[in-house]
Amino acid sequence: MTGVAPSSAAQAPMRTLTGWGRTMPSSAVVVPASDRTAVAAAVRRAGPRGVIARGLGRSYGDAAQNGGGVVLDMTALRQVHRLDVDAALVDVDAGVSLDVLLRLVVPHGLWVPVLPGTRQVTVGGAIAADIHGGNHHTQGSFCQHVESFDLLSGDGEVRTVTRTSDADLFWATAGGMGLTGVVLRAVIRLDRVETSYFLADVEQAQDFDELLERLARDDDQYTYSKTWFDSVTTGPHMGRGFLLRGSSAKLSDLPKKLRKDPLKFDAPHLGTIPDIFPNGMLNRLTVKALNELYFRKSKTATGVVQNITAFYHLLDIASDWNRVYGPAGFLQYQFVVPFGCEGAVRQAMSMIVDSGHLSALNVLKRFGEGNEGHLSFPRPGWTLAVDLPVRPGLGQLCDELDELVLAAGGRLYLAKDARTTGPRIEAMYPRIEQWRSVRDRVDPDRVFVSDMARRLDLVTG
Repeated sequence: MTGVAPSSAAQAPMRTLTGWGRTMPSSAVVVPASDRTAVAAAVRRAGPRGVIARGLGRSYGDAAQNGGGVVLDMTALRQVHRLDVDAALVDVDAGVSLDVLLRLVVPHGLWVPVLPGTRQVTVGGAIAADIHGGNHHTQGSFCQHVESFDLLSGDGEVRTVTRTSDADLFWATAGGMGLTGVVLRAVIRLDRVETSYFLADVEQAQDFDELLERLARDDDQYTYSKTWFDSVTTGPHMGRGFLLRGSSAKLSDLPKKLRKDPLKFDAPHLGTIPDIFPNGMLNRLTVKALNELYFRKSKTATGVVQNITAFYHLLDIASDWNRVYGPAGFLQYQFVVPFGCEGAVRQAMSMIVDSGHLSALNVLKRFGEGNEGHLSFPRPGWTLAVDLPVRPGLGQLCDELDELVLAAGGRLYLAKDARTTGPRIEAMYPRIEQWRSVRDRVDPDRVFVSDMARRLDLVTG
């Protein structure tokens, strides 16, 4: 790695960046990835602080930041090269968002097999985080549906990587948070659907134990499954919530008015949240009221036809919803523990409720089998995610939760983390040394680095 910055980077102003949680800001030179030549030049002349790729900034912490270095804005690389409807394959640049991809393929009766809680994620980001969705127990994670990707490595070479051509590099990149190189382009295998809608069952549960029991009992009967739970109410209804589960709706499931255009991409959007909210807007009073409203409106019902916003991407109804937390921001704490560790899940929920820290966005799901990704997050077990506004004492709560997760043999999700330590991640990901050996093969000078990589000693360890 040289210490000379590229002329394009030298002329670019420094920009302050954060993750979606709006915490831990750092400043970097942001270079638009207008084409492969621009990407190669930025990597070749990154300078001593290195380079990292960034998509739409939906990692919650500091994974797509590089203080004092170069950040590649991959959203400028967004060409759709080919859609093969017969083969159900699409070939796109890494900067194409899942929202754009869905709008392209759905009219042809095709679907992106794995979607996270938002469509505002790039294909490159989806590979880097090996994202999962509410159908992990049936479909696995995103990279299990990637046929190949073009990767620009630290040695300057562009490789077309598949599971067979270089399995180690494929799975080191899947979930590797951009630290093996820059994904430039990918071929993704799609699913076939009859409609763009979902057929959903909604079930209320009166406490956390009932949520766990119902998920364990019949979750495998549904393609998609998730729950919301109340993390404020105490007493006998602690952890009350609802299950939202279902599958892709067939044409015969739709009411007559929707059958006229069954593949319409029906995703309402109400606008952008203004940046006017102060810290503390989400307090015990407002969160308790929101929880009460959300619980009461989600009454038990079966066979309900819902669009993608109502069933899957409720938060996409408004852009920049993270501004509601105020300028201090928030953390999303997400972990997975193995099946059989239900006690740890209950204890984590109780710790959050008893701590006085508040979360209105709480999700409990079951994961299926994991994949071969060295740093891929999902594994068989229970995953819980909560969004916690930043306030005094939050670090201590998260440290205590870390110890609980470690003792249960679990792990944290790197795409959500903003504050844990390197030793904890080392203990949670037993294949991390294997990942480092692959990374060193394709990036011997350690060109690719991020604030997260430094914080967790992923590159220097």
